[in-house]
Amino acid sequence: MSKKYRQKNIWKSEINDIIRGTCGGFLFGIPLLYTMEVWWIGSLAKPPMMMLAIALMFIGVFLVNQAEGFRKRRHNRRAYEDIIDTIEAMAIGLACSSFMLFLLQELTPQTSLREALGKIIFESVPFTLGVALANQFLGDTDSTNTERQTTQKQWSNLHATLSDLGATLIGATVIAFNIAPTDEIPMLAATVSPPWLLAIIATSLVISYGIVFQAGFSDQQKRRQQKGIFQRPSSETIMSYLVSLLAAALMLWFFQKLSLSDPWTMWLDHTLMLGLPATIGGAAGRLAI
Repeated sequence: MSKKYRQKNIWKSEINDIIRGTCGGFLFGIPLLYTMEVWWIGSLAKPPMMMLAIALMFIGVFLVNQAEGFRKRRHNRRAYEDIIDTIEAMAIGLACSSFMLFLLQELTPQTSLREALGKIIFESVPFTLGVALANQFLGDTDSTNTERQTTQKQWSNLHATLSDLGATLIGATVIAFNIAPTDEIPMLAATVSPPWLLAIIATSLVISYGIVFQAGFSDQQKRRQQKGIFQRPSSETIMSYLVSLLAAALMLWFFQKLSLSDPWTMWLDHTLMLGLPATIGGAAGRLAI
């Protein structure tokens, strides 16, 4: 095989990866793009909050890249390759959100730099997550599954656990991110009683367990055989629920629906309320890997 032909194949593969990632970004990012609350929050975001959003986005996408990504997985990947893919996924997400905001005229030449950056960064989060998950949903399923099964045999328990936690975090974020900035969560939380919160906790755990271990979805048997520190169905369900609650609390704080000065009871009921859809998303995320 000539050097010119190999170089052509590399560029073709690179273009295909970028197209796949962009499609995944639009698939996940469009719903939140039409949420006015995110535009308002982004417009008022301060630089430290923007930097925090970028840092959290990097961590989440990097965790996804431990198991999946918008590129075809290769054996014996090194950490710096996952870092490079994470940066590229974020760049694609930022470009997609910028383009769509401009297309919808939420960004104009008259928009101040700070307001524009806030809107772009906040809107880019679901776009970037979509890019990171693109290969899972838009790639060649048969070849991807074969490569993933081979790779998983080499994973340590810690690596498998990090993959599960990352999939839970991303799944919870993808589902709950569109809900967190709206006023529905505070409205619902204001009406619930402590016994009702216990019922929400129980329902979240039962649905999560059912989706992953009982509903008969694809690769469900593989989930029972998955290696990891919390490999038993009960312990995995509880740990994933706690991760989903953490993601829910961070999203509510991120969208300024909660602040550090709010009482812990307010944090609790708001988090548990958003934790229900977040847990469902987290279960779907674990099933996907």
